[in-house]
Amino acid sequence: MAIGASTMTNEKVLIVDDDESVRWVLKKSLEKEGIETVLAKDAAEALERIKEGDVAIMLMDIRMPGMSGFEALEKIKEEGRGISVIIMTAQATMQNAIEAMRRGAFDYITKPFDLDEVNILVRKAVEVRQLSLEVNALRAEVREKYEGGLVGNTPAMQEIYKTIGRVAESDATVLVHGESGTGKELVARAIHYHSKRAGRPFVAVNSAAIPSELLESELFGHEKGAFTGAVSRKVGKFEAAAGGTLFLDEIGDMNLPLQGKLLRVLQEREFERVGGTEPIKTDVRVIAATHQNLEKAVREKKFREDLFYRLNVIQINIPPLRKRKDDISTLAEYFMQKHQPGSGKTKILTPETLKILRAYDWPGNVRELENAVQRAITLAQGDKIFPDALPPQIFKPGHGVGLSFENFLEEKLADLVERMGGLERGDIYSMVIQRVEKPLISLVLKKTEGNQVRASHLLGINRNTLRKKIKELGIRGPFNGAGEEEGEDEE
Repeated sequence: MAIGASTMTNEKVLIVDDDESVRWVLKKSLEKEGIETVLAKDAAEALERIKEGDVAIMLMDIRMPGMSGFEALEKIKEEGRGISVIIMTAQATMQNAIEAMRRGAFDYITKPFDLDEVNILVRKAVEVRQLSLEVNALRAEVREKYEGGLVGNTPAMQEIYKTIGRVAESDATVLVHGESGTGKELVARAIHYHSKRAGRPFVAVNSAAIPSELLESELFGHEKGAFTGAVSRKVGKFEAAAGGTLFLDEIGDMNLPLQGKLLRVLQEREFERVGGTEPIKTDVRVIAATHQNLEKAVREKKFREDLFYRLNVIQINIPPLRKRKDDISTLAEYFMQKHQPGSGKTKILTPETLKILRAYDWPGNVRELENAVQRAITLAQGDKIFPDALPPQIFKPGHGVGLSFENFLEEKLADLVERMGGLERGDIYSMVIQRVEKPLISLVLKKTEGNQVRASHLLGINRNTLRKKIKELGIRGPFNGAGEEEGEDEE
């Protein structure tokens, strides 16, 4: 029975043996199964051959001139190419079998071998490889889905990524601390989807969002008749997360009696449903999060000290967005891509809009930034997002957002030039001059209480020019225009 080309598309089996007759027999046998093969006479040639990237499976002898099959196997595994290696040997010793598997071989066969057995073994290696590729693709898809939003290149975020990498493979309890909206759940999900529990459930519970009298049932479940309204058995979150990760958000809001029950679960790895008597074993990794200062809560007897130390095995502190402002532009661009409409032109943030985003303190952190960007995309009329599309608490018209006058004026002019890009040559200059002159002259006249002579001195223009500008620009107001007593020299 042929293995099927679909599973081996553009991938080959590499046969490595110093015996030409062995290479020839295996090649003919596998080609009858529809498998494309390539040959190498020793390990050095094999290592060069696999650099071409199309080898999926290897059949390799142990004893060959030069480098042994075991040494080659170790190099292949170190390079992480994902090649399944089947070791062949004429010496069927226990030591060889153990050593082959210890070094990461897919399987081990002895010479002389049955060709049907070899074909079956290669078929199995192909199927396992295909399954592995599908699982890895699925995991990558899941990780991409659940890690979205954990974005940033500042040193603080790089340290968080390193910590996630260090703790992911362990089962150590993690305590994530950060203000609301900083992405505590995203960190918890990243830990889960990089861990050995990635294929199991990730279950999140917000302790602050569930009334305290219901939270115990939510976590541990209840038996039928345990309390009024318990008309049937309910499975709790600890059971729902079996084999996976339970994320307890806002753990600082949990009441003291329930903290004691949680501590018992963490210590004993078992619990009882509300109204139940049977202990239920649990295999769940717990990741907790809070915006509160739990050390202070412990001192104030609002949080159990023993539970705090049980949770605080690994602590990850997420800085607020105002303390990592270099990430704001990166996050804004990420959210721009995430929330772009499905059709039409791609919208972009203008430089002035980005500067305003970077200047804001973001009390709602990353969540507030995402909401602001999504709002701006929705409200922006064209393909450029100007500051007036931002929420009013972020963009206050007339405020310089902490910029120098020169920079503020430059940003405003850049905004105007972007908006007026379709006008004829010469119109923008005239429009800008008029827009600057009228408010400037009006403000100076207001400052001088309408005295045109004093206003012309402040402006650095003569009084006749000022009179002409007042008329041309349609400036209205009570003006004191005599001026002879001021000794004005007319041109």
